[in-house]
Formats: sequence, C-alpha cells, structure tokens
Amino acid sequence: MANGEYVPGSYYFYAPNKGAPIFFTIAFFCTGAFHLYQNIKYHSLIRTIFFPFCSLLFTAGFALRIYGSHHFDDLNVYIASICIIYAAPPLLELQNYNILGRILYYVPYHSPIHPGRVLSTFAFISGIIEALNGWGASLTANQSLKQSTMDVGHILIKTALLMQLAVAACFLVLAGTFHRRCRANGIRDPRVQQPLCTLYASMALIVVRTIYRVVEYFGVASLRYADPDFDPTTMTPLIRYEWWFYVFEASLMLINLVMMNVRHPRKWLPRSSDTYLAVDGVTEKDGPGWKDPAPFCKLSSIPLISSAWPRAAARGCPSFGWRMGSVVRKRRRAFESLIVRLEEFLVGTEERWEGRGGY
Repeated sequence: MANGEYVPGSYYFYAPNKGAPIFFTIAFFCTGAFHLYQNIKYHSLIRTIFFPFCSLLFTAGFALRIYGSHHFDDLNVYIASICIIYAAPPLLELQNYNILGRILYYVPYHSPIHPGRVLSTFAFISGIIEALNGWGASLTANQSLKQSTMDVGHILIKTALLMQLAVAACFLVLAGTFHRRCRANGIRDPRVQQPLCTLYASMALIVVRTIYRVVEYFGVASLRYADPDFDPTTMTPLIRYEWWFYVFEASLMLINLVMMNVRHPRKWLPRSSDTYLAVDGVTEKDGPGWKDPAPFCKLSSIPLISSAWPRAAARGCPSFGWRMGSVVRKRRRAFESLIVRLEEFLVGTEERWEGRGGY
C-alpha cells in the first residue's frame, strides 16, 4: 500500500490494508443505522430511503474487502466488492435529486420545472448510469477476460462517469436557478436555504469523487496487461497506491452520509409535499395536493428548460394545487362574507319594519 510496488497474484495491484476496511465497514454501518432511525423519526422512509440503503451497500462492499485483504487473489470477492462499492455513489446522487424535488414542492412558484418531474427525470438517467457502472465494473474487474472485453468495460465506466458529471451540472443549473429566483423575490427562509446549502455540499463531494474516478479510469483504459513487456510501475499512482481509494472514494462518501445525519433535510422541510411556503416567504400553507395529467413517458422526459410551467403556475392553472388552495380559500371567505352581509341586511330590514308597526 505504501511503496506502490506490484504484489504478485493480487487483483488490487497491492496487498490491501487490513485495518482500513474494518473501520469503514463499522463506520458505514453506524451511519446507516442512524439514517434508518432518522427516517423512522421524521417519517421520511420513502423520501430518504437511499441514505440507509447506500450505507448498507458500502457496509457490504467493505465487509467483502476485509475478506479480500486476506485473500487478495480471490477474483470473485474482488469483483463483488468493487461492483457493490461503485454502485452506491450514483444512488446518493439520485437521493439529492429527490431532496431537490422536495424543496421545489415547498416553493413551487419559483421552480424552473414541475417539482414532480425532478425525481422521474433523474431516476431514469440514474438508472442508465447505474447499469453502465455495474456492467463496466464487472468487465474491468475480471482480469481473466480478453483485453478487448475489458476495453469495453472501460468505455462503459467512462461513459457512466462522464454522464454523472453532466447530470451533476444539470443539478447545479436547476438548483442555482431556483435559488436565484428565491433570493430575487426576498425568500431567505432557513427552511429553504439550509437544505439547499446541504445539497450543494453533498454534490461537491460527489463531483470530486467522480472526477477522481474519471482520472483513474482514463489513466488505465489504454494499458495492456497481457503484453509481455507490460511494466506495472508505469500505471497511474491512483491505482498503485491504496490511499487514493480511501481518501477520494471511501472518506468522501462517508463524510457525505455523516453530513446528512447532522443536516437531515427533514429538520427544515415539512413532512407533506402538500405543505408549501406562501409568497410572503414566511407563512406555511396546506394545499389540496398536486395533480399532473401528463403520461409517464412525458413525466420521464428531460424538461430542464421549461417556460410553460412558471407561466401556468403564475396564472393559477388548476393542475397546480399551490395556487388553487389559496383561490379556493379566498372564494370561500368571500362567499361567507356575502352571507354575513346578507343576514345583517335582513335583520336590519326586519327591525326597521317592526319599528314602523309592521306585522
């Protein structure tokens, strides 16, 4: 791990450290157990389910790495560990998109797109990324395959990683546009600002990790391990030294999950998506809910640049409950006021009639 020299028979290149995977297995298990407790406490098991699930993936992956540190010539354990660990970060990214959609539900009149389409859109993209990631990792990890097959695995993983960066950029554009609109309209409530800042920090960690993965894979994709003249010392330091993996993969993702323990989004956001922040930026209101008659294929499209949604919301389109809730309540109050004035008029008329000796 320290000298960067190849260990014969090791699929890791080096002899894996035996203490580090034990620490991270325990750490990920603890943060996952606390996330599960928070999900039950805040009644957000569906909204933030990926936090405990990703912790479980990391726990399983590093538990296998514990075994692999003693049996680094076991190909099956190496492949399973790599695939499970690499599968978790894209799901954490998807969890951030789910939280962003929840924030957009809270202030819907400044959302660039329909809040309900955030998760459906990015879930579709993340599903593709996850499939490419897992498939590519299984091909590149199995060094007994042909070089042409391993090259395909490298291409799949590089494609998935570049897609992750592109999706992260879309997230920043979407969140930044929403954040700018809120500040421009005087909405600086901590219930909006705090979860947004947490998402920015989380995405920064994920982007740094993804850049590390991109640099690592672009550095090894052109290597030919079957070449008799291949020199292992020419490989990138990101492969030859294990500490890169523990700093930019394990540590960053652990920091991400612990940060979400400390700054859980449900500390600021309401339980129900029907609850929204009024245009005064202070008052919370309960709307009748959201309805979107669009078919699923349309909901799963990529409406990142949509001007129809803000205009429809501003007009109080019946499809968007945040506005209709206020309209219904205003009409009800106006009707009740009309009834009260009518009763007062009738009572006054009756009193005047009796004063004149009527009946």
